[in-house]
Amino acid sequence: MHPQTDETKGIFARYKRECKRSALKPILLFNEADAIFSTRKTGNNSSIDQTENAIQNIILEEMEKLEGILIATTNLVDNLDRAFERRFLFKIRFDKPSTESKKNIWLSKLPTLNEKDAMALSTRYDFSGGEIDNIVRKVLMAEILNGERPSFAEIEKLCSEEKLKGNNSRVRIGF
Repeated sequence: MHPQTDETKGIFARYKRECKRSALKPILLFNEADAIFSTRKTGNNSSIDQTENAIQNIILEEMEKLEGILIATTNLVDNLDRAFERRFLFKIRFDKPSTESKKNIWLSKLPTLNEKDAMALSTRYDFSGGEIDNIVRKVLMAEILNGERPSFAEIEKLCSEEKLKGNNSRVRIGF
């Protein structure tokens, strides 16, 4: 047996023990599940592929007999192996927030913005809530480092630099 397969079985064994000890069923969460629930490898007999497939097979078996709650998150749903997808009773899709929702996120995260500026950011940039959080952290860092709150133009510059794809003006490090 491979150490990773033992660790995988151990996750489910610990979960079962926790279920027995708890009055309420705990949740077993696989965040970024596409990394482990991805399409299984075929045709290549490398030891890495064999180990990954063995781990996936263990998870599939454990999911079949699981008496609890398993939640998996991913933003790469197309990468999921169909055998995993089939085992999920409920599948919920969360789309990016609407323009109005993004405006409200901007206002709640950066209360110094006015409604007009928050709406401008919401309509110009197709950001998820997490991407807005990135900008907010950069704004706060700039404020700490420079001793003053960034201007709206500086916030827009941070927004324009947020995504690597299609942004040729950004200085890239490492790739």
